[in-house]
Parts: sequence; C-alpha cells; structure tokens
Amino acid sequence: MKIVFAGFFAVRLMERVQAHLSIPGDMIAIDEEAAVPPRLGDADVLVSMGFTKAMAEAGSRLRLVQVPGAGLDRIERASLPAGAHLANAYGHEIGIAEYIMGAMLDLTRGYGRLDASLRHGRWDSQWAVGVPMPPPHPELAGKTLGILGFGHIGEALARRARGFDMEVCAIRRQAQAQAPEGVSFIAGPERLDEVLRRSDYLAITLSLSPQTRNLLDERRLGLMRPTAFLVNVARAEIVEEAALYRALADRRIAGAALDVWYRYPTSTGPTLPATQPFHELDNVIMTPHVSGWTEGMIEARAALIAGNIERTARGERPLNEIDPR
Repeated sequence: MKIVFAGFFAVRLMERVQAHLSIPGDMIAIDEEAAVPPRLGDADVLVSMGFTKAMAEAGSRLRLVQVPGAGLDRIERASLPAGAHLANAYGHEIGIAEYIMGAMLDLTRGYGRLDASLRHGRWDSQWAVGVPMPPPHPELAGKTLGILGFGHIGEALARRARGFDMEVCAIRRQAQAQAPEGVSFIAGPERLDEVLRRSDYLAITLSLSPQTRNLLDERRLGLMRPTAFLVNVARAEIVEEAALYRALADRRIAGAALDVWYRYPTSTGPTLPATQPFHELDNVIMTPHVSGWTEGMIEARAALIAGNIERTARGERPLNEIDPR
C-alpha cells in the first residue's frame, strides 16, 4: 500500500504509525500541502488534516482519507472520491481535560501572579505585614461547570470535575436523556442561554461548523456572570473575537484561558494570535494550541491510524468513520 502523510502534524506522526503497522507500506512524507496532489496518483491512503478538491481529483484511487486529529473544518467532504472512506482520530481527550482543570485552578488561584510577586519579596497573602489581608480564594468545589459539547473531551472533563465536587451541566447538538453520574443534565441548544447564566466556569469543546461559528456573541457573553471564567480548547471562531475581548477588557467576565486562536503562524518570526490585543490583558491565560499535545495523544493516534491502514488493506471499514455528507 502507498500511504501519503501530508502536512506538518501528519508527517511527524509517520514514524510512530510505521512502528505500529504489521503490514508493509510505502510511506511518503510531504510537508507542503500544495505539493500533495502530484503524489496521490497511486496512493491508497492519505493522512492529512486538510483535503481539497485538487487532492480528490489527483487521488481517485484513494481508499481512505485519515484525519490525524478530531477537527474536520479543513476537510472538503463533498470532494471525497467515490468508494473512499473518511475517518478522524481522538486520543486527545485526557490531555485536554487535564488542561482545562489546570486552567480553572490557575484562573481561580492566580499562581502566576502570586509567583511573580513573591519573587520580588511581595507577599500577596495573609502573611503580609502592614497591608490589608487579601480575600480568600474561591474553591472549585460546589461551583458549576458548563460544558459546551459533550463528546470525548466533555465526558473526560466531566469525570474529572466530579472529582473536584463540581456541579456539571452540558450542551450538545441533541439532548441526552440519560446523563452520566454527577452530571445534572445534557441538554440541546435550546438551553444554551440557561447554561451560560448558571456557569461559574464555561468550557468550550464544540466542533466548528456553520451553526457554531460565533455562537458566543456579544449577547450570549453578556449572559455570563461577571465572576465566571471561560476556557476555550475547541476553535477560536466559536467565540466572536471582538466581543470576547471587550468582555474581558471591561471585566464583564472574570477571565479566560484561551488555547485556540484567530490567527496562526504562516511564516517564521513572532505571530500575535489575534487581531485584538488579548496579550495586554492580565485576566487571560494564553497558550499556543497545546492543550492536547501530550505523549498519550501521540501514541493513541498513531495506533489508531495504523489500525485503520490495516483495516483498509483488508477491505474493512475504518474506526471513527465520518459520514462525508
């Protein structure tokens, strides 16, 4: 079989996938997507975060388009060649759930601020002499966590939040009558405003789609409590950029941890991740889309991709198959 790994992330998975394969395969790594179509003429499998009409026209023999991540926003599903299967990969839910828990703790307790102060001899605590005692920190216990999107990540997060004695409620595309133990309810979009109003912490784990783009706009952000924190690990465009900046700058919400962005690097050198100056705000934790970048995620995805290549060779359907419609 000929397997093409296209794009930065896919190429860096290639050796690990090969280590899991029990069948021979001719593997080709292509960093630049523009160079992919000429190499697809006799390819059986394409591993890529993106799929275009040009790739489809060049890869008419493709039997599997394997996305090495969960997101499908760069996949032109309608262009999938006849007879080819489309599948994605997870394995990132544990790392992202741990990131969200850590972000909520940091937003609440301000570890970075406390660390910076103490390094200069300032005790921002009850131990300081001659200054007013600071207010005590809130605890996660007893607080409400709203989860927008109750898939693999939402489920993993809910289990961990229950360990912190948090109340959990969730929104997904379709309501779920039977909620897991410790989850108050899993509702459909019709209860989104309610979840925004009652959440002390809001975790966004939704997929980006025409329905979810700018889902949280000025009005919906205005429903959140001024003491609430937002954590976005899904796609930046689910939250309207200017509205989010204004809400944070004006302290209409207490703070945010943002791991996904409105602008990504396209060349070497510094790249600010948004058109709004989030980097000037002291109530925002900024991380460069690394919440799911863990050892466990890499191994889980490599094993799944190798398994789907072997299934394709046997004429079987892949795991995590996606309806191309």
